Amino acid sequence: MKLFVIICITFFTLYGVEAIVPIPQNIKYDTKKALLGKKLFSDTDLSKDKKISCASCHNLSTSGADSRVVSVGVYGRKGNVQAPTVFNAYLSFRQFWNGRAKDLSNQAHGPISTHVEMSMTKKDILDVVEKKYKKEFFDIYKTKNIKFTQVIDAIVEFEKALTTPNSKFDKYLRGEVKLSKEEYKGYTLFKEFGCITCHNGVNIGANSFQKMGLFVEYNNIHEYPDRAYLTKDANDKNVFKVPTLRNISKTAPYFHDGSRATLGEAIKVMSYHNLGFKIDDKDVQTLIAFLKTLDAPLPKILRVK
Repeated sequence: MKLFVIICITFFTLYGVEAIVPIPQNIKYDTKKALLGKKLFSDTDLSKDKKISCASCHNLSTSGADSRVVSVGVYGRKGNVQAPTVFNAYLSFRQFWNGRAKDLSNQAHGPISTHVEMSMTKKDILDVVEKKYKKEFFDIYKTKNIKFTQVIDAIVEFEKALTTPNSKFDKYLRGEVKLSKEEYKGYTLFKEFGCITCHNGVNIGANSFQKMGLFVEYNNIHEYPDRAYLTKDANDKNVFKVPTLRNISKTAPYFHDGSRATLGEAIKVMSYHNLGFKIDDKDVQTLIAFLKTLDAPLPKILRVK
């Protein structure tokens, strides 16, 4: 694994390969379904205590992330891992930190039924939907007998619409704007230091599994549901899905354990544990200047009623 990282760093540096691509500006989705899913996403009636919704842990006004270290579900029950952003999750190759869900549809089942999150059965969900959304489901799905799969379908269609294609860096890649001197230097360091080895592609991450603590062991305070939790393979200890860096300056705290409150702290941890060296404060600030170019306006679907 370490040798692979070194090879990738050398390749990107020597040959100047552009390993990041812009998000497509017009990802197609069904607007009516997405707007229904938008209502369901924020409906607290879809939880056992009527206080929790999907939006409780994926705040749509703060780039789809949770500002708490761990989310709080029904009856004050706390989760065991930091909730990742739902923005651009459609572009991820797997869902959840350990990749246990292959797509958004598979992922959506989890929080609904999990004891510490919404704690609802399929029947519970359908009872609420039948009372509140019967007309909307009939208009879209042309059926009076609402199916649970249709509820999931509407939520997923909304999540599909939560892409953020127009960051400054996307515009730079499309040749529409120039980066400032500091931003461009930050991007250069991002490549030279090797960050781009794992953070690449359309989602600038979220397309591979990597070990947290590749060069220097990372010690967790608690046990977290990593890849080993699924595979039962000791080699997968502390292996997680690489998070997207899109809108990263707006999605603190950082890492699976939510242990770092600022982007600067997170950069220092990653450079030491996953790149094998300590980074100075000046370079940290330069990298932050680049990372802020990954911020983008809120998805259009949030402005549609």
